[in-house]
Amino acid sequence: MANIQQQVAAARAGTEPALICQMPSGWAVLSIMQYLPGYCVLLPDPVVPSLNTLTREQRTDFLCDMSTVGDALLDVTDASRINYAIMGNSDPALHAHIVPRYMSEPEQIRKHLPWSYPQEFMDERIFDCDRDQELMTKLAGAIRKRL
Repeated sequence: MANIQQQVAAARAGTEPALICQMPSGWAVLSIMQYLPGYCVLLPDPVVPSLNTLTREQRTDFLCDMSTVGDALLDVTDASRINYAIMGNSDPALHAHIVPRYMSEPEQIRKHLPWSYPQEFMDERIFDCDRDQELMTKLAGAIRKRL
């Protein structure tokens, strides 16, 4: 799995297969994990260590872009809500997880973190460029309408 620096470089080069679109603060991509269809990641450009590294204006842009991706997910999927997370523990570079949640999820998991699923379940459905292209195109259109 590529790290944040590699994904941003690939997005700039136009070679990132999971690229949805460029945004004012960086790049929206589908996550490699698609066990919750539409799970996205917002990557900053340039790559920085954390949200706290950014100026107030840059923070505003990044957080607004993060919520714009969430709005787009609500527009084009049947998600009932969106979970947002900025952690950076395993890859110490700023990035935001934008995770759609569905009423069709088992209740005991739906009410918990999206990573509460068993690992084998999360590994069952990974990003597939052919399968996910239509969703990426719809998300890009919904994002561009809001920018």
